[in-house]
Amino acid sequence: MAVPKRKTSHSRKMKRRSSVWKLAEPTNLVKCPSCGEYNLAFRVCKACGQYKGEQVIATKAENK
Repeated sequence: MAVPKRKTSHSRKMKRRSSVWKLAEPTNLVKCPSCGEYNLAFRVCKACGQYKGEQVIATKAENK
């Protein structure tokens, strides 16, 4: 069985793996059903303050 003669350096290892770690697009962004803004899945919408159709937090537009 072949065994490497020297330890693979951290930089050489990470250069080899660099293309594997890149993501084409963020996979967990979803559209808010009420306002249509993109936000993280299973989080309160920052634009309208709703989560699962219920008003959870007050937004700046509602306070004025």
